[in-house]
Amino acid sequence: MSIRIGHGYDIHRMVEGRKLILGGVEIPFQKGLDGHSDADVLLHAVCDALLGSLSLGDIGIHFPDQDPQFKGISSLELLGRVSSLVKEKGFTVGNIDVTVVAQQPKLSGYISQMRENIAQTLEIDKEKISIKATTTEGLGFVGKGEGIAAHAVALVEKE
Repeated sequence: MSIRIGHGYDIHRMVEGRKLILGGVEIPFQKGLDGHSDADVLLHAVCDALLGSLSLGDIGIHFPDQDPQFKGISSLELLGRVSSLVKEKGFTVGNIDVTVVAQQPKLSGYISQMRENIAQTLEIDKEKISIKATTTEGLGFVGKGEGIAAHAVALVEKE
């Protein structure tokens, strides 16, 4: 068996007038994340972790923010496309671990649905997806509510 590991990191600025989408879930909040797509920082980190595990570059290479076809696109769609690349290389997703760094809003009530969305998109068991949320105790740009960041690690396997 061959296993590979990738790490992904993403960050987006909080802005007025946008929906807050994390893990494919719309979360009621007064601000959303700024970006070309739906700016789902959690899924962008997962995409980068999967792409990195197979040395396929990053999300910006595959879905450039200058390309109008990706304007406003759901990041679940982007994750589905990344999943296809993983399968084309003959790999399956072993597991994914994500940490979202956000001072607000509280995310615990949405994590189960986020896990379900990712599992469905990747066509894997929900038990292979871990999502955690933490704050920065008020420190830095995240602590001031200026942005949200996410780290993800993905393990892929080839028999």
